[in-house]
Amino acid sequence: MIPPSARVWIAMGHTDMRKGMPGLALLVQQGLKRIPHGGDLFVFRGRAGSLVKIIWQDCIGMSLYTKRLEKGRFVWPRAKEGTVSLTPSQLACLLEGIDWRNPQYSWRPASAG
Repeated sequence: MIPPSARVWIAMGHTDMRKGMPGLALLVQQGLKRIPHGGDLFVFRGRAGSLVKIIWQDCIGMSLYTKRLEKGRFVWPRAKEGTVSLTPSQLACLLEGIDWRNPQYSWRPASAG
C-alpha cells in the first residue's frame, strides 16, 4: 500500500541491478538530485528491461522491492536521464507489464441498461 502523500519516481535509462539499498539511495541523492529518505518511491529498471527495483523509506526504515517479468519487458520512457513522476495506479500498471502511458480497457459497456 502506497501512502497517499508519497510520490512515485521512475529513473530514466537503465541501472546496474547489482546495486542494493545503499547504492540505489546514493544514486537517488547524487544522480537524480532527490532525497531518498523523504517517503517517495524510486523505481529503477535493468538493462534487459525485465527487472525493476523499487526503494522506499517509510518512518521505520528503507525497503527494497524487486520484480522480474518472466515474459516481456517493463514499459519505460526512452529518455536517457532524469525522472518521470507516476501515479500509484500507473505504477500498478507498470508492475503488471501493462503500458502505463495508455492502458487499454478490455471491455466497455455499450449502454447503461
